[in-house]
Amino acid sequence: MSLQEQFAQAQAESKNLPERPDNMTLLKIYALYKQGSSGDATGERPGMTDFVNRAKFDAWAALKGSSQEDAMQQYIDLIEELKG
Repeated sequence: MSLQEQFAQAQAESKNLPERPDNMTLLKIYALYKQGSSGDATGERPGMTDFVNRAKFDAWAALKGSSQEDAMQQYIDLIEELKG
């Protein structure tokens, strides 16, 4: 199975985890997914009053420079770990 197929499978499996991950783990999942699917963060950083989207953007921006393939593999590994 190719990395892209494994990534798509992990994305589907992420919706059926045995328990909801904590917020920091959810941010990591989001950031790895965005980096793996879209590359480096783009666009404006959300404003101070948009706490959730600002945290998501910052988590994604922290991965700037990571390859999409590396982010995909980390995402796959994290979802596998969370599945238990």
